[in-house]
Amino acid sequence: MTVIESTVEVNKPVAEVYAFLTNMNNHQQLMPENIYNWESTEDDARFTIQNMAKLAIRISNRVENQEIIAIPSEKAPFDVELKWTVADNGNGTTTAKHIISADLNMMMKMLASGPLQKLADHQTEKLKEILS
Repeated sequence: MTVIESTVEVNKPVAEVYAFLTNMNNHQQLMPENIYNWESTEDDARFTIQNMAKLAIRISNRVENQEIIAIPSEKAPFDVELKWTVADNGNGTTTAKHIISADLNMMMKMLASGPLQKLADHQTEKLKEILS
């Protein structure tokens, strides 16, 4: 399993960060420009990654003010789990961590690791930008 992580500190209380992340409609704002055909509800999102694949994901687990887990709702090119964890820093700020776990073979790992890391970093930076 390939695990890619990106962490950011957001200047908002944990409940506000969690509330934003728990709604898939908000995730479009976190996506890079190579994501298009976005459709979402509170629990599901479908989109196309330019020159790569179409993905449909749904939130499979929510732990209030702690974590949100999304998994593919349709067949994906590889098994993947998208997890956000949020932690209260005790001073009105929140540490948000985006963890992408993907079951990649050696060839896919070479091709996808870089773009997945860029995606995780992009999403955490956008989260900080939007909520700060």
